[in-house]
Amino acid sequence: MRQKNALIPTLRNVGEAEMVSHRLLLRGGFIRQLAAGVYTFLPLGFRVLHKVEKIVREEMDRIGAQELLLPVLHPAELWHESGRWENYGPELFKINDRHDRSFAMGPTHEEVITDLLRGEINSYKKLPMALYQIQTKFRDEKRPRSGLLRGREFVMKDAYSFHADRESLDQTYEDMFGAYMNIFTRVGLDFRAVEADAGAIGGKGTHEFMALSDAGEDTIAICEACDYAANIEMAEVVGNEEVSDKTPVSEREKIATPGKRTIEEVAEYLDVEPHQLVKSLLFTVDGEPVLVLVRGDHEVNDVKVKNLLEGAVCELADEETVRRIAGASSGFVGPVGLKEPVKILADHAVMRMNEMITGANEADAHLMHVQIGRDFQVDLAGDLRNIQEGDACPRCGGTIQFKRGIEVGHVFKLGTRYSEAMNARFLDENGKEQPFIMGCYGIGVSRTVAAAIEQHHDENGIIWPVAIAPYTVHLIAVNMKNEDQARLAEALYEELNKEGIEVLFDDRKERAGVKFKDADLLGIPVRITVGAKAGEGLVEIKLRRSGESKELSVEEVLKELPEWIKRADQK
Repeated sequence: MRQKNALIPTLRNVGEAEMVSHRLLLRGGFIRQLAAGVYTFLPLGFRVLHKVEKIVREEMDRIGAQELLLPVLHPAELWHESGRWENYGPELFKINDRHDRSFAMGPTHEEVITDLLRGEINSYKKLPMALYQIQTKFRDEKRPRSGLLRGREFVMKDAYSFHADRESLDQTYEDMFGAYMNIFTRVGLDFRAVEADAGAIGGKGTHEFMALSDAGEDTIAICEACDYAANIEMAEVVGNEEVSDKTPVSEREKIATPGKRTIEEVAEYLDVEPHQLVKSLLFTVDGEPVLVLVRGDHEVNDVKVKNLLEGAVCELADEETVRRIAGASSGFVGPVGLKEPVKILADHAVMRMNEMITGANEADAHLMHVQIGRDFQVDLAGDLRNIQEGDACPRCGGTIQFKRGIEVGHVFKLGTRYSEAMNARFLDENGKEQPFIMGCYGIGVSRTVAAAIEQHHDENGIIWPVAIAPYTVHLIAVNMKNEDQARLAEALYEELNKEGIEVLFDDRKERAGVKFKDADLLGIPVRITVGAKAGEGLVEIKLRRSGESKELSVEEVLKELPEWIKRADQK
């Protein structure tokens, strides 16, 4: 491609873009914003996007998944069947047609693919089956930001598998897991597969694929000694569920704590350590209030609360509910003397406490020497807190550390979550109707582009991994007005095209400094510069990542180029 004819509108400044990937994609002329969270992919960006898509297709096809294309518009009736019309939340784009019929703009396609298969597959003989698509998705993000990392319109690969039994699902899940490992390795990401929560998708058994980056919104718990990794929402805290034997303690005592609401304020006022206090937080799980207890120096994990109760939606109770049940405002709530009975859940660490300090369920008061069993009863105990750095690894006992990550992929074992709700069934080998057992597997294709830049850049611009670079070689003629340079550059451009090398030829009548600055910004892996020694048949070859360079004849360049390309990803 000749750069003088290309739509590559580079910029020096891009205003308030915060993320590195957002700034560089805008500056390099890869994308342009149309509205908040909505972007146009310009030619260079579109080439990168297609490189990622090509890798995804190759790995999906390799494991026998079939590509199809499903509609963007989803009849509301399907989402009512699954129960997600109400439960998905405000991120679901909802529209009405001229006949006032309601539709959703697909953020994901579980309902649509289930509807398709229940009408087309009626026998176990056709199972298992895996189908995938690469398509634009829509989510009405409250605060779309960070460019391609969190948009309202984005490109996603979503795949779905249908099975007659769990063993078959497990095998496909393993195949998909392996395919994802290959995809993100080929794309050039430093990533980890982590245990995760299924969220609004539903289902049990899931992993997220996280590109490690300080720009990531997710916190990942990683063991220093083994390969354990989990999203903070799902990271297991090692603990004994059994209640310890309780030795007698002093009688419960109410003390005044005027204006002291937070754990830190109460601990300082009473001259005790935060771990001697218990946080008592009221949640609603599927509309039912529950009281959750964690140690004062720990944080409640609402995903674990939801999963322990096998619920769909878990939210902090509003202040009106808190006052009705506890008789006091948040900050003074405790498990003793509630105005209305509620289910009480306690974290393992609370169950091991012999005595504790809790809210007194009245303003400006707390209770000392509270004991489980004597003063209140726990209905359910479990792992209900966020893991912390320094905690023991649940697999090997090593030390947990935190890293930040960008979610680029997610695989789920859905089970019968959708097939049961939507009556999607097949006949088994005994002629009996059974619900499909399903899996779901997603990759954020456009997000992967941004994640790659977050990991591969320097102060001068992008450093594309070879596999997804828009072009492999950036050919620069320093001065196109110079006959020797122009002649040699044109000949080299022709030879590279004959060899099937993807090359961007900077034949613009621009100053050399502008060309080199743009080349660093665009980040194409290999640069060939035709400059002052063109009359001698010599050019410079240089690797964008390592900076390694060498002066070679044109013949040597053509001979050695494959080896230079192989080394282009090395630091």
